[in-house]
Amino acid sequence: MSLSSLRRRLWIGLLVSSSALLGSAQAPQTGAGTLISGPSLAVSSAADANSGLVNEGQRPNPASFSPGELKELQRRFGVHGPQPRLAQLFTSGVDQLTPLRSHTISRLEGLQPYVLREGRRTGINPMLLAAILFDEMQHAKPGEDLPIAAHSGLFSTHGPAQLGLSEMVKQGLLRPDATPEEIQAARDQLLDPERNVALLAGKLQRILRELPQNPIRTHDVSRLPRHAKTVATLAYLHNGKLDYPTRILRYMQDPELHGVIYGQQREPLSPLI
Repeated sequence: MSLSSLRRRLWIGLLVSSSALLGSAQAPQTGAGTLISGPSLAVSSAADANSGLVNEGQRPNPASFSPGELKELQRRFGVHGPQPRLAQLFTSGVDQLTPLRSHTISRLEGLQPYVLREGRRTGINPMLLAAILFDEMQHAKPGEDLPIAAHSGLFSTHGPAQLGLSEMVKQGLLRPDATPEEIQAARDQLLDPERNVALLAGKLQRILRELPQNPIRTHDVSRLPRHAKTVATLAYLHNGKLDYPTRILRYMQDPELHGVIYGQQREPLSPLI
């Protein structure tokens, strides 16, 4: 093959590749269900009525929100978009620390009875509760769960689920004009792991009512795109960052986390037996 023919083929290949890239960049993002339907949130669409499939059998990304959806969520709930790029890189780096993951898994094991109990009480998927708890504990600030630090007012969120006094107000568990003594008692509740898990379940219940959606939509996430969209929306509204739903959906499929919540813990046999 001559040099000129080779150059011609390379040039044609570059033109084809550039056209494909341009087309994909201009193609609109499609979520796994439309959140906005008039003035209300619906987390559903005709598309996911047909098994939520798009062209060539590919599922849309449930953690992808359209500009209209984001605007409506901002108006109704005040959520505020993605983390800064540097913060995302830091979060990703923390997730790679094996000793930290092992420590977080151990903490989650201690919360397992509360997670299952709250799942039964509220109908919310226990794996959603476990995924949120795992992520929040994994990225908690050092020392913020110490009572002396919590009562100093240095931190605004407390406990395994990283909840604040404002959530207790929204759930009707604390008066907006609470006294210092009531605030101190409320912080003690947030620091109590069992109570904190119950408050997390209560928060997700509250958001589901506001959407409005049934807790059953938090189950079968890997099989039903509409349910995955509901969970992505709940995760976004819990944390307020656009990169958060992707992590939560990933953790819900994590085999090790499944083992913590649903596996049977057995004491190892002595080698002498």
